[in-house]
Amino acid sequence: MAKPPKHNAEDYLRMYRQMVRIRTFEDNANQLYLDAKMPGLTHMYSGEEAVAVGICEALMVTDKITSTHRGHGHCVAKGAEFKEMFCELLGKEEGYCRGKGGSMHIADQSNGNLGANAIVGGSMGIATGSALRAKLQGADDVTVCFFGDGATAQGLLYEVMNMAALWKLPVIYACENNGYSEYTKTEEIAAGSITGRAEAFGIEAHQVDGQDVLAVNKLATDLVARARKGEGPFFIELMTYRYHGHHVGDINRAYYRSKEEEAEWKTSRDPIA
Repeated sequence: MAKPPKHNAEDYLRMYRQMVRIRTFEDNANQLYLDAKMPGLTHMYSGEEAVAVGICEALMVTDKITSTHRGHGHCVAKGAEFKEMFCELLGKEEGYCRGKGGSMHIADQSNGNLGANAIVGGSMGIATGSALRAKLQGADDVTVCFFGDGATAQGLLYEVMNMAALWKLPVIYACENNGYSEYTKTEEIAAGSITGRAEAFGIEAHQVDGQDVLAVNKLATDLVARARKGEGPFFIELMTYRYHGHHVGDINRAYYRSKEEEAEWKTSRDPIA
């Protein structure tokens, strides 16, 4: 049994600050949309902060991540700067992708963020390829592939998990299960066990409370260290919740989830609190 990571006050404060920074970024991004200053839509990460921070705090700058259409939290947690992120959202040349990527395609390779992807599950092959590159080059970096529960319906996941298991690649598949695949409950789109999908390939799989940043970080720290030693791949299902709609235009959500449910998560399950 791996020993829990040793934290001091500064570690706790840094994780707290990072979660608050993500929430603050998202609040401001939402306001830009409401003020009609931002072209296109964005998908809010509010409520899921402990997932990105708990995992990325276990990574080094040289470690890689791939992200999703709901990717601002991953970007911030991996070390991105607000100015370049906001410039990207506003289509300005000073943005990380010269303003051409927008909300769903931010990449920050200086911090190991290989990029967000508007295609559901679209970065799974990229992440696995990154891990294969590390193994072939004898590098010690680990790649984390973030994706949502809805992406478990993509066949690409099973192709890459098969290769990763056969070749023992240093990759961690991090499934952010926020309870909904767009506007449909997860249990209505995913039969059986999500972790069982990875276990079918002989991949060690874990489920963790995605609202508890310390629990996420403890698990991630252990698995990253093991992946670095050649014991990968691994799979994590992180049970979390998005406070906003599927995107900023999804305002009236009463037809697929109740206000009471949202209030319960915000008051008693908030990761920052």
